[in-house]
Amino acid sequence: MYKKAFTILSICLILVSCGSKNKVSKIEDKAASKVIAAHYSNAPQFKTMSSRLKLRYTDEEKSQSVGVSFRMQKDSAIWISAQILGIPLAKALITKDRVSYYEKISKTYFDGDYALLSKWLGTPLDFEKLQNLLLGQTIYDLREESYKLTESTRGYELVPTKELEAVKKMFLLDAKSFKAIAQQLSQERENRNVTVTYPSYQKVENQSFPEDIKIIANDSGKGTQIEISFKSVTLNENLSFPFDIPSGYDEIEIE
Repeated sequence: MYKKAFTILSICLILVSCGSKNKVSKIEDKAASKVIAAHYSNAPQFKTMSSRLKLRYTDEEKSQSVGVSFRMQKDSAIWISAQILGIPLAKALITKDRVSYYEKISKTYFDGDYALLSKWLGTPLDFEKLQNLLLGQTIYDLREESYKLTESTRGYELVPTKELEAVKKMFLLDAKSFKAIAQQLSQERENRNVTVTYPSYQKVENQSFPEDIKIIANDSGKGTQIEISFKSVTLNENLSFPFDIPSGYDEIEIE
């Protein structure tokens, strides 16, 4: 389950990297500029975050749920520990320059930098984009490209003013909080797309954090889905990020 879940996030990052090559220096549309500025002014401000997560993975063959302990040090580290019925299954530590995890059932582990993973996946990976996805911020930095704004009953829809890239993008922001409601990235030629939606948000210390996130990925006609629910979110506590790969585990080889 954990490798497949990681694959969905990888598809997200593949789409991001393919679409981030041509950037302009300013946002041309004044209305879009105001909405984008509000999106970033309302971004969560904190040092640390912890939560209990319920994570459900579904593909064409099965559906499985696990409980996850989640900790984040903003702009620095993401730590997760997964369990079923109180039995530890896997643990991961993701930092700005390294990804490490191990699984107890298979007794395997991975411990490497982003260069190794990027070579394996064929695309650059980025800690900040994963953090943005989890915090209800747009995966792309909207300030680095020109966007066209459309207002509707759903909120503010932003699409690039020029569709010159391999990836088509759409971002939908809430009209009041300016948080992401939906993010869509697609490569039509490769028949690959990802939709990230945020069905609900919660207030924590007067700031908006996602309460539920749904990620749907389609790759060559095969669909998979991850649903994440955040419970008992706390901010700015003193947190530890313990991570030690047990002895006797087999390393996952990436060629």
